[in-house]
Amino acid sequence: MAYWLIKSEPSAYSWDQLVKEKRTSWTGVRNPQATINLKAMKAGDRCFFYHSGEGKEIVGIAEVVKAAYPDPTDKAGKAVTVDVAPVGAVKQPVTLAAIKADPSFKDFKLVRQSRLSVVPVSAEHWKLLSKMSGGK
Repeated sequence: MAYWLIKSEPSAYSWDQLVKEKRTSWTGVRNPQATINLKAMKAGDRCFFYHSGEGKEIVGIAEVVKAAYPDPTDKAGKAVTVDVAPVGAVKQPVTLAAIKADPSFKDFKLVRQSRLSVVPVSAEHWKLLSKMSGGK
């Protein structure tokens, strides 16, 4: 299993919306590096759901339920999407400020490439972020 972080503006698509819908396609990703990351995702992988812009915090955990396939919103036919489903809200949101304040995250892609909408999360960072969010 691999770990990821997916970002969304809450005004565009929020954690609550994913919970309500129970599943969504992660469409609209056009950045080449983020696309490479989407293509690497496999069913069963876990993702932190991060609210960007407003909030700037990890608010939930989702699971990839369908690996990469062509993004129907891309007229050029180059982009891919994955399907994700909610696993659960985190007990304690983890803010970007808290992540940046911890030297353990100096190489974390969320910190180093903050505009990237889909980033890998190492097993070590997953454990630390899970602990910070009140999980196991």
